[in-house]
Amino acid sequence: MGSGDWGPVVIGVVLFVVLTPGLLFQLPGKNRVVEFANMQTSGISIFVHSIIFFGLITIFLIAIGVHISSG
Repeated sequence: MGSGDWGPVVIGVVLFVVLTPGLLFQLPGKNRVVEFANMQTSGISIFVHSIIFFGLITIFLIAIGVHISSG
């Protein structure tokens, strides 16, 4: 088996889980700016979380260059 770079996969999965709107937090919330664990979402919340996800994954993978090797 060859060695692979698991950095993008691990970071993508972790950011996806953490930034899922309504799971841990929702920005903006329905009643407040930030709501925690309300298990609901909205179109604007999905858009905001997508922008945050894109920004963070760009920082981790391109600017910092995180690499996790296997093998």
